Amino acid sequence: MTDPKPTSGVPQRQVLLQKIYVKDASLEVPLAPQIFTRPWQPQVDVQINTEVKNLDGDNVQVMLSVTVTARLGDDVAFLAEAHQAGIFLVRGFPDASERQAVLGGYCPSLIFPFARETIADLVQRGGFPQLLLQPINFEALYLEHLNRSRAQVPPAAAAAAH
Repeated sequence: MTDPKPTSGVPQRQVLLQKIYVKDASLEVPLAPQIFTRPWQPQVDVQINTEVKNLDGDNVQVMLSVTVTARLGDDVAFLAEAHQAGIFLVRGFPDASERQAVLGGYCPSLIFPFARETIADLVQRGGFPQLLLQPINFEALYLEHLNRSRAQVPPAAAAAAH
């Protein structure tokens, strides 16, 4: 077994996945069974949100909320939602911005394939054709979010923060 802190005095960076689980999942088919008699050419909207919650010690819960709404014209064919979460041990990041990048980019990237599978299973069990969500680059999304946040800070406030 290795010592997590090297002798140089700099803590070793660690991101260890402890647990993946479905915190909540639902499927609504408001117009069943009539919706199944209509031609299937849906407009699909996908919304994804990330939430980070500190737990005890170095443990952190990262949760993806994925909501998929399929419409046929103005009618909702189905609404599938999954809250897929993971518990991560995150330590050795003295720089808070590096830690936030791990929690906002790397951890959601690990959770997403599980969320994608949960959504696909819900949709298929609801009687609809297979739904395959495309991969998402969470690290790029995190950087985009960071850049937008920085752009919204007035220059005087940014100068005062340094």
